[in-house]
Amino acid sequence: MIAELGLAALWLAAALAALQLVSGFLAARHGGEAAEAELAVLVRPAAIVQGVVCVFAFAMLVCLFARTDLSVKLVAMNSHSMKPMIFKLAGAWGNHEGSMLLWVTVMSAAGALIAIVERRLPERTMQATLAAQGFVALGFYAFLLFSSNPFERLPMPAIEGNGLNPLLQDIGLAFHPPTLYLGYVGLSVAFSFAVGALLTRQVTPEFARAMRPWVLGAWIFLTIGITAGSYWAYYELGWGGWWFWDPVENASLMPWLAATALLHSASVLASRDALRAWSIMLGVVAFSMSMVGTFLVRSGILTSVHAFAVDPERGSFILALLAIYIGGALAVFGLRASTIAEGERFALVSREGALVINNVLLSAILGVVLLGTLYPLLTEALGVRVSVGPPYFDPASAIFALPMLVVMAAGPLLRWRRDRLQRVRRPLIVAGAVALAALLVALALDGPGILPLLGLSLGAGLAVASVLPLRGRNLRRLPLATWGMVVAHLGIAVSLIGMASDTAFSEERLSALRVGETAQVGPWRVTLQSVSPVAGPNWNALEGVMLASYAGGEPARLAPQARSFWAPPQETTESALQTRWNGQLYAVLGKAADGQRWQVRLWWKPFVTLIWLGGLMIALGGVLALLGNVARDLKRRTVQRKAAARRAELAR
Repeated sequence: MIAELGLAALWLAAALAALQLVSGFLAARHGGEAAEAELAVLVRPAAIVQGVVCVFAFAMLVCLFARTDLSVKLVAMNSHSMKPMIFKLAGAWGNHEGSMLLWVTVMSAAGALIAIVERRLPERTMQATLAAQGFVALGFYAFLLFSSNPFERLPMPAIEGNGLNPLLQDIGLAFHPPTLYLGYVGLSVAFSFAVGALLTRQVTPEFARAMRPWVLGAWIFLTIGITAGSYWAYYELGWGGWWFWDPVENASLMPWLAATALLHSASVLASRDALRAWSIMLGVVAFSMSMVGTFLVRSGILTSVHAFAVDPERGSFILALLAIYIGGALAVFGLRASTIAEGERFALVSREGALVINNVLLSAILGVVLLGTLYPLLTEALGVRVSVGPPYFDPASAIFALPMLVVMAAGPLLRWRRDRLQRVRRPLIVAGAVALAALLVALALDGPGILPLLGLSLGAGLAVASVLPLRGRNLRRLPLATWGMVVAHLGIAVSLIGMASDTAFSEERLSALRVGETAQVGPWRVTLQSVSPVAGPNWNALEGVMLASYAGGEPARLAPQARSFWAPPQETTESALQTRWNGQLYAVLGKAADGQRWQVRLWWKPFVTLIWLGGLMIALGGVLALLGNVARDLKRRTVQRKAAARRAELAR
């Protein structure tokens, strides 16, 4: 009965999305001048009820997984009665059908929230925006109902389930997909805002102020999701690295790059009424990258440890949605772009000018990642198999990333509209001197290549430049949005230093140790104390106990495991980490070499934790900026309301 309730709710939500689309489109088209516009009163209620009904449908799916209802095909394929409850619940979105239902649930909930809280846009633009949101949601409902039904029953209930992919049975992965989806779906809202503004030709600062919190929210969740996913891949897959340019990793990076450009462009439009057409285009591109990522992960055309639900038929469905959404939006943009004035002009040497340059460079990096991700697929279609990895991505993206960091350091120091480089010469010299000093220190050390050298140097210079906007200002009265910019830029510098340090100074040691023997990696001495079997709720493992001593200090205990899951049968390695202020020791236990020796892989990774600390700082900067923007908008609306009340009083 629970599955039938969920399926009925899904059909009802699809019908409400269709009603939202039709009523919103007619209302926006006739603008209150025709009888069809009477449907306008239905737009907001349809969006709100659709959100509630879809959340109910997803709750039914979670309930099925919590009860391990093996009469439902999706549960039988992706769960097991012996799994811990947290992973039973995570199984609801740890598969193709469930993750797509989660996607559309977040999208419909966002549409409902827009209908409830958004009052700044002209009503006609709001109706067009909700119509676009209903259109996007309707495609995903059709995908679920006709191609990926999550509530499908089995003819006979299964005796036991297949379990969940062991790589996904990790607390980090339990929360990683929902976080990432909040980011993806937030960009669908930006897409709907862009389409709504295009249809009504009302691309104004008010439009940007209405869209900006959604873009900022999506960007924050994407940042957290990518940071968490990077750390999960680092410790769970036993690779010892933090970014492999895996196609699925790239699939989440591309929307983030587009969203970063859109965020800055929307800020210029909101503050200075400039970059109107560019902001609209980025709104379309950002959501396009989300759709491209969805297609890559679920079409079956990629081979990746992250890819799941490989099904060309479903991939074709998503490809059709991609063509309809993006092709349609670009067609509308082509028809309406000439009617959108570009807004206020500004000099090249200004804060707007720096933001435009950085937007162009971000777009170029996006192009590099997109080309490197799709190129193997194109060549394979022609019968040639090639792989694209760090030898392409690292230098090609660095060509644009390094000048972007220089502009990022100078941009916040410039004034709006027009400025002179001579005015900011002194602070730039300070940041440049720090970068040069860091370069000389790094050159004195052994090993760094050219890119890590430049990364360390620019990271140090950017760190100093990031805090220079605070110079000479009353910190207690500084707007939250400014604090957000400073913290986010500082986070990028911290991450960059971590990436460069890890690339330049990591040491690796592969040993075959008997119990009692010791291996040295960097300043660490690691002794294998024992190897013994242990048991978990749905796995068995061999656990190696190691004592690790840093530079002759007190030993710390490490316990890496080699696990064997039985449902589904799969072996995984569980790394052990020892974290210090200046880096991490990373240990993996391998197989027995000759019955008496054990393969032990060790890494010493100086300052690697700065990568994820910087990621969290970037997200924190986004949170501060979001709070600052919301507070400023509330203050502006309060002032406007009081002014309107005052005018009304004077008129009486």
